[in-house]
Amino acid sequence: MIRDDLNAACGFRLGTRGSPLAIAQATMVKQALEQAHGWHGVEIIPIRSSGDRITDQPLADLGGKALWTMELDQALLDGKVDACVHSMKDVESIRPERIVLAAMLPRADVRERLIGATSIAALPPNAVIGTSSPRRAAQVRHLRPDLHIAAIRGNVATRLAKLESGEMDATLLAAAGLDRLGGVDVGAVVP
Repeated sequence: MIRDDLNAACGFRLGTRGSPLAIAQATMVKQALEQAHGWHGVEIIPIRSSGDRITDQPLADLGGKALWTMELDQALLDGKVDACVHSMKDVESIRPERIVLAAMLPRADVRERLIGATSIAALPPNAVIGTSSPRRAAQVRHLRPDLHIAAIRGNVATRLAKLESGEMDATLLAAAGLDRLGGVDVGAVVP
């Protein structure tokens, strides 16, 4: 999402959430802008979203995907940033008026990675898998109806800490996110 009255000579402010993954993705956009346009000094502005603040309730109960984008959208509309970087999974299909989808990074690995087991088949009966994604939960239930789904929220580090503490037996995370955080070899790829 980018303002249409941009004057790059005055500096370019890139809004993003403050999670390590969001910062990594914004850094990729910053580098792409600097390389494509010869800009220097693109500034990354972390903005805390409602989705970051409210972690103890399911997203569906709180208003869905807008929880990740509304503060960034408002900062863009208010002129506090010149563009925002989002994970596309967090962007609602209907965007606020005056905000457009301006560009995308090249598509990354679309697969999931299972952390905590070598495969879904290898999990013991009635194991608990942590995920907040309805799609991932449905896929797991289709493959293994005996498995239990635990709704988990938080960034990658938070989810891995919950796994380490024994709150669940395994978790599914996006391969693209793990790769962008430098965890290329983390987890078993789920085809």
